[in-house]
Amino acid sequence: MDGTPSVMQAVCLAGPTASGKSVLALALAERLGAGRVEIVSVDSAQVYRGMDIGTAKPGAAERAACPHHLIDILEPTEAYSAARFAADAARLVREIHARGALALLTGGTMLYFKALREGLDRLPECDPQVRAALDAEAAERGWPALHAELARVDPASAARLAPHDAQRIQRALEVWRSSGRALSAWHGGPRREDGERWPLVALEPASRAWLHERIARRFDAMLAAGLLDEVRALRARADLHSGLPSMRCVGYRQAWQALEAQDTGGLRASGIAATRQLAKRQLTWLRSMSTRQRVACDDDAALGRGLDALRRAARL
Repeated sequence: MDGTPSVMQAVCLAGPTASGKSVLALALAERLGAGRVEIVSVDSAQVYRGMDIGTAKPGAAERAACPHHLIDILEPTEAYSAARFAADAARLVREIHARGALALLTGGTMLYFKALREGLDRLPECDPQVRAALDAEAAERGWPALHAELARVDPASAARLAPHDAQRIQRALEVWRSSGRALSAWHGGPRREDGERWPLVALEPASRAWLHERIARRFDAMLAAGLLDEVRALRARADLHSGLPSMRCVGYRQAWQALEAQDTGGLRASGIAATRQLAKRQLTWLRSMSTRQRVACDDDAALGRGLDALRRAARL
């Protein structure tokens, strides 16, 4: 043995929406050559078939240039959990490594990164009856009212959630009503044995204004590409409704609501605002990941620095 460290099985590339993750991931695949990198999507929306424009899903040319995994694996009627992602991704990393390639886990769903790298607390299973009751209450009273209820029974969870964060408010109240314990009381379980085994490179802009401008440009591009038509087609399906996790994804929720109200004039503003809030939450998650390697992504040298960081992390 010559003491040279072996190439990593996997490297994680995280960042807020519109920070340039996909461009950097494909640049690394091109730089290393065919068969050296396979991309595993860490995105809770790209798993769904028929949701292409609003998820900024890689197109046919990008997928031909580099293998992509965990994209288009579910119908939007189905649910996909962080625990299931962690199991799927860990399996894919083993398979990719066996082919002699690096698994590049790329995306912005921070809970998925946490599940993969640190493990998850053992929470109660979803209760469809409790969830349906919460949906009905939200329709009548609004999510801010349910957020206020959560603040009374689980102030720690409520403090980290926005009053309109429907999916997470619903889950926290579901856990409370099903178990009698606050969601925050379930945290603190054992970490994964391989916790920090795969390094994390994080794209983080120094300028929030830079990110906001990119978010606006990308949402405009989605509208121009036919986001409304995509959501119209989804709404026309008898098996889909606005309460499904897939239809709560940022962009889709706002487009669904605009079409339901027959008023799309405010969609651009609401979609951009919701995407900015998503980016803010993603950055908050990233700041809690102390072992990440930060790369400033908002200047002309960002791509080169990102490539260098990924190659160092992968020991290439």
